[in-house]
Amino acid sequence: MKGVPTSLAALSPEKRALFEALLKKQGVAAPQGIPRREGTEPAPLSFSQERLWFLDRMDPGSPAYNVPWTLRVRGALDVPLLERALGEVVRRHDALRTTFVLDGERPVQRVAPAGEVSLPVEDLSGVPAEAREAELRRRVGAAAWAPFDLEAGPVFRAILYRLDSTDHLLLVSIHHTVTDGGSMGVLFRELNAVYAAFAAGKPSPLHPLSIQYADFAVWQRRHLSGKRLEDELAWWRARLDGAPAVLNLPTDRPRPTVHRYTGGGRSVTLPPAVLERLRALALGDGATLYMVLLAAYATVLARWSGQDDVVVGTPIAGRHHREAEELIGYFAN
Repeated sequence: MKGVPTSLAALSPEKRALFEALLKKQGVAAPQGIPRREGTEPAPLSFSQERLWFLDRMDPGSPAYNVPWTLRVRGALDVPLLERALGEVVRRHDALRTTFVLDGERPVQRVAPAGEVSLPVEDLSGVPAEAREAELRRRVGAAAWAPFDLEAGPVFRAILYRLDSTDHLLLVSIHHTVTDGGSMGVLFRELNAVYAAFAAGKPSPLHPLSIQYADFAVWQRRHLSGKRLEDELAWWRARLDGAPAVLNLPTDRPRPTVHRYTGGGRSVTLPPAVLERLRALALGDGATLYMVLLAAYATVLARWSGQDDVVVGTPIAGRHHREAEELIGYFAN
């Protein structure tokens, strides 16, 4: 199948019906809706949240799972209005007001009541112009990697840096237990929509959310349990049986005994002609460009390491339900 969508919600009603009919023909059940949970007792953690909660217990306060995003705003900015719009987004999404506490021997989610959100402003306009950007980077870096306390909270922070009257930078830093890449897109889209509405003297244009992240966590725990969970785990155990623990690359350096989180990244720009050939290759094999690039990456690793088995982890959005499309929370896997 050439183009399986990352989310059924991205399809038109006609294409969705066609896609669900195809799934039914192949014996695959289409994703069902996620209901609101019953009762008001604290919700369990989702499986993804529990993994990060466990890692935080092993290394409390580590910034390894901070998710910082910045937005540069050039032009006139109404700071009190931005603060109010940010508060509306936080009010809408329980995940941004969630902390994690032990209930006996199990961790649960505790959602704080919605209240006013304070947006601190750091004024850098007095810093000499030639040193302003460097000072901005220093302050943003320090704030972005400041540790979170998952039990005491908050797990959401925002700071506005003022460089001059028409140049600002908004830093939003959230712990990964309550957000992912898709969530940050939701946050900034909603913030933009709400700010624009408030600036025009109108109420928020966003319709109420059908569920909250805690509802998803309860549904996931019920959905993946018993025999179904055991079957899923057994499949992955068999798939990964005998997989190499380490990929031995000739350029590797000795691995430290303690994680330092000092890894880097590299961006590569492909020439348009190469990109077009890759797209043609993908189209010819009924694959996506992503699949072709992933296969090429694994091939390079295999050649460099001399190993036939190469284990590569890639993230997926995990938003397979309509209800999750516009929700802030940790869905990625």
